[in-house]
Amino acid sequence: MAQITFDASSVAPETPRELLPPDRYPVQIVQSEMRATKAGDGQLLWIEMDIIDGPYRGRKIWDQLNLVNPNQQTVEIAQRALSAICHAVGQLQVSDSEQLHLRPLQVTLAVEVDSRDKHLQPHEQRKQNKIKGYAPLGPAPTA
Repeated sequence: MAQITFDASSVAPETPRELLPPDRYPVQIVQSEMRATKAGDGQLLWIEMDIIDGPYRGRKIWDQLNLVNPNQQTVEIAQRALSAICHAVGQLQVSDSEQLHLRPLQVTLAVEVDSRDKHLQPHEQRKQNKIKGYAPLGPAPTA
């Protein structure tokens, strides 16, 4: 239990955020950290990005790159995504994920069925945004 003093009549309630439409968005990475996978047998690079321009400026996008995993194909997919991020921001040698922060890049965003709901009927399935790729924002930066 936490004791607080709060008057909800003076603050507008948060409204649910709608999915972002499929498109390309200018972003920058603002936070990242290594986290354990749910199965506990690997690690992923968790990335938080802010949209930096356009009508959705300020919205957040997240990705997880499964860089340590018993499944080699999973690791290769994550490494290719990380390589795309590094090339997009012109930082080809990385020893700390913070080297990728606050550098503009572009993400391609899609809308897909939440993987946890694929077994459900279409009208029961939830949708989610999914990053499909990373690219430079404008001309490719030089490393």
